This record gives sequence, structure tokens and C-alpha cells, in this order.
Amino acid sequence: MAPPAPAEVVRRAPGKLFIAGEYAVVEPGNPAILVAVDRHVTVTVSGADAGEVVISSDLGPRRVRCRWHDSRLVPYGSGDEQRDLGGLTHVASAVEVVGRLLAERGLPPPAPNVAVSSSLHDNGTKFGLGSSGAVTVATVAAVASFCGLELSPGTRFRLAMLATTAIDPRASGGDLAASTWGGWIAYQAPDRAAVLDLARQLGLEEALRAPWPGFEVRRLPPPQGLSLEVGWTGEPASTTSLVSGLDRRSWRGSTSHQRFVENTNHCVRASIAALERGDRHDLLHQVRRARRELALLDEEVDLGIFTSRLTALCDAAEAVGGAAKPSGAGGGDCGIALLDAEAAPDIAHVREQWVSAGVLPLPLRPAPEGNAE
Repeated sequence: MAPPAPAEVVRRAPGKLFIAGEYAVVEPGNPAILVAVDRHVTVTVSGADAGEVVISSDLGPRRVRCRWHDSRLVPYGSGDEQRDLGGLTHVASAVEVVGRLLAERGLPPPAPNVAVSSSLHDNGTKFGLGSSGAVTVATVAAVASFCGLELSPGTRFRLAMLATTAIDPRASGGDLAASTWGGWIAYQAPDRAAVLDLARQLGLEEALRAPWPGFEVRRLPPPQGLSLEVGWTGEPASTTSLVSGLDRRSWRGSTSHQRFVENTNHCVRASIAALERGDRHDLLHQVRRARRELALLDEEVDLGIFTSRLTALCDAAEAVGGAAKPSGAGGGDCGIALLDAEAAPDIAHVREQWVSAGVLPLPLRPAPEGNAE
């Protein structure tokens, strides 16, 4: 018998920035460095009418009322196979995966109101801080708690990963890891195809307990003596579209692909070592290398990773001895810079240069270690 539901549960999860390892991290076992940031997605779960799931978000103009059909959420007024969820697909998938876990434990599916609010956008335009990942992690945490399930961070991440791969099998899950554990992390993606097979063949309970091939996450110390600066280009970009663009160009498996992955992996591992020994000079060198690798990839496949604003962002930081690069897939969204924390005039100058180039400095700081709370 399910425990009585609380009147309301609120959970939040932070957004993220990629420091290094973009594109290569999509393949299982390749490392990346991410940092959680102090802007969050908040999910509030409360009781709804029997059998209904009602989802709303400050990113959308309307609430969506859903019913359960074959373990899936179907909006009222649509056919059983039609899913008209707009920008709420990740929320619905997170509710569904918790529902599957409850079903395996002999409990009824959840029937909550799920309300989402986010500080990862500006009047509806996303900053590129991993809002889809943050909302998935926060929804899993909130709905599970509402249903009386206490989840460890590892289990929360795995459920969020399964919810995400049901929508986008190529998603690396790095945003989910940053949103789950907070702070600075080193991350390696699991083999998502193998994970989905585990869940299909053995069920969620076994898939949550079994080893996930390729997956690894561990905390990293923050950089010593460096300030993390973030600039927003004002140009939204789609990570899914950019990553799938590589597949359309038959890049994977090519000599260029192998070179990029090998060099990026070396750069990320060297960056991890620099962080762990507090060597800021080598860290700056490695971040500059990571920028060059992304630029070479962009030249070879004409993907559009670097925009004029992202290039200006990077050039301004390097001109004062710092290091900078796009954060994530590029094509817009945010760039990051590491600058001497004691050189306030240089930091102010870089911010001024960004504004002149049409880049908005964002007042972001790394979120503390922790998890969806």
C-alpha cells in the first residue's frame, strides 16, 4: 500500500556549464568536465484529481492535463499514440519513469500537479544552461518524494538518464550529472543503448542496480586563483541539432573524428589533473587547447559551433591572459572564461569587451556540491 502523499513537495536542481569535453562526451567512456551553476529549475508537486497528471511551466502558456495509457502520459483530447506536450516532454518522461518504478513495486501510478519554474531563461529565451536536464532531475526528485520514494543521488541520476534517453538516445547526460551532484565534476557517459536494453529486458529495478558500462562521475576541486566568467550570446542553440549534424555529415568513424576524440580526451584528462593539483597555468593551457580542438572540428565539418559573438568572447579573455571557449555544443548560447581572480581590472575589461560585441555577462557562480533539494 502506498504511503499517504504529502500536501506538496518542492525540489530544485541547478543548471550547468561544460568546461571541456563537448561532442566527445556523447560517446560512452569519454570524459568531460562540468560545473553546476547557481540558477535553478524548481518543480512543485501537489495532489491532482484522481487519475490525472497536470503539468504546467513558466516557459509555456498553458497547463497540460494528461491521463495514463499503457504506462505513458497522453494529453486529454489527443489520440492514444499522439503526444502533444510541447516543451513539457522532459517533465512528462520524468513522471513516466517514476510511474514505471512504482508499477514494478506494485504501487499505483502518480497523479500529481507538476508545476515548473525556471531561472535558466530570459523572458522565455533559454540561456543554454541545461534546463532540460535540470527539469528532468528536479521532476524525478519531486515526484518520487511525493510518492514516498527516497532516492539516492545515483538512483536519481539513473532514472533521469532513462527518462532522457527515451526522448533523445544520443544525449550524453552530462547536464543530468551536474544537476544531480552539483559543484565541479568529471563525467563519463554510459552506453545508453546498453542501459535501455537493461531496462527493457530486466526492468527498472535491475537496471538501477546493475553496472552501467562506461559511466563514471566524481567530484573535482574548483580551480585555484581563477574566476569563472560566463557570457550569453543571446542566440539560442539546439544541442540535439548540432550533435545530429555530425552524423548527417558522416563524421563519426572518420580519421578526423578519431583525432578529435583522442585530442579532446587528452585535453580533458590533463585538465582534470590540473584541477586536482591546483595548477591554474596548465588548466588555462588546456582550456585554450579545448577551444582550438572545437575550432578545428568546426572548420572541418562546417557545423557552426563558433559564432562571431562566441569568437569575440574567447578573444577578449585570451587578450588578458585568460582562457575561454564555447560551453556545450556552441552555435550560440553561452561561452565560459577563466580569468585571474585577483585581476579585477582585467575582468572588468573583458566584460566591457563582451558587451561591445553583443555578449551579455551573466552573474553566475558555481553551485555548491549537493543534489536536487
